Amino acid sequence: MATPRPEPAFVVDTAQRRARLARRHALVEKVPDVESAARAMVALHGTDASGPYVAAWARVPDFTTSALDDALFGRRSLVRQMAMRRTLWVMEAGLLPPVVASPGARTAGAERRRLVRELELDGGFGDVDRWVDAATAGVLRALADGVCRTAVELGPLVPEAAGRFVAAPGTRWGAEMPVLPRLLTILTAQGMVVRGENRAGWTASRPTWTLTSTWLGGAVAPMDPDAAHTELVARWLRTFGPGTERDVQWWLGSTLGAVRRSLSELGAVPVGLEGSASVGWLPPDDVAPVEPVGPWVAVLPGLDPTTMGWVERDWYLGPHAREVVDKVGNAGPTIWVDGRVVGAWAASTGTVQVALLEDVGARARAAIDDEVARLTAWLAGGKVSPAFPSPLFGGRRHAPLPDAAPGRAPAGVPARPAAG
Repeated sequence: MATPRPEPAFVVDTAQRRARLARRHALVEKVPDVESAARAMVALHGTDASGPYVAAWARVPDFTTSALDDALFGRRSLVRQMAMRRTLWVMEAGLLPPVVASPGARTAGAERRRLVRELELDGGFGDVDRWVDAATAGVLRALADGVCRTAVELGPLVPEAAGRFVAAPGTRWGAEMPVLPRLLTILTAQGMVVRGENRAGWTASRPTWTLTSTWLGGAVAPMDPDAAHTELVARWLRTFGPGTERDVQWWLGSTLGAVRRSLSELGAVPVGLEGSASVGWLPPDDVAPVEPVGPWVAVLPGLDPTTMGWVERDWYLGPHAREVVDKVGNAGPTIWVDGRVVGAWAASTGTVQVALLEDVGARARAAIDDEVARLTAWLAGGKVSPAFPSPLFGGRRHAPLPDAAPGRAPAGVPARPAAG
């Protein structure tokens, strides 16, 4: 039996969604430090080594790379964590309990099951479940001395984890690889192991590994998985709401049933979304319109949490999805004007290059030029090489995103414009 569609109380128009984005994402009202930037976005994407640095630059006045380095490796108020959608994030250390208990546990379970299947197909690992248990225990023993080690340095200390296998056999991605990195992925998602020092600069990644209890001065506190899931949904709504069930499900890498349970527990309010047939959700204490913002621009890195916060993206990508997002939904570096994407940028040569997809007018173009000049000066000749460059700069183009078809607001529901 189909779940009945909730009846929206009002419609949130696109101007209001863009105003919320501007204010909640620290793109107009900047924040004082990198911890505040991560908290504002729930977490910053960490797939690209440079991504969280450029994301912080866009949100924190006078940001320097040393500020994020100190937060990650000095005072350790932020950590890089494998969690939602098997993606690497930079988040406050205090967020680890719900992240490990809910999306982390799902990621760890899925990764272990996949590894067990592949090792069984390989045939050279005996009782695979027992082998994985012994190998992960060996990794934890080797890291118990508190020394941060790269995977290469860790390998000789963990003979239990030695060996190679064919990953994704029978597919075009099939390749022989060492098993140790896969074990580290599982242990990281479980919250047992954390990335320590980075042996490369801020634009590259050469991570070391250590026990979470050593790095942060204690183990991750256990948390009920359902409560953890609901806490993360609440944080997402506060930053990205209104959004659809599908948006939340995709962002968390969760299930529709779990998302609906959390929305119900939170008392989330269903709302219509201008130009969409989908129902959005807001926290019950956050239904009042926010004040509109004046003209603004932003230059955001690839996989920025603003660009990647929703799976239904028509309201800010418009006709430009094919030019800035690849075929599986990964967004390259983007240029924003007043809450929508209007172009892309690249800095693979040490100079920031810009490609605009429409005429934005003289005022916005001047503001973009100023922001690009500011980024160029900040990079000081450094290069940014995103894992997923914009299709405008050599990335792979995609078929239209599998978003819900746009439609009209539900009949009979009053539209709520932006405040003022």
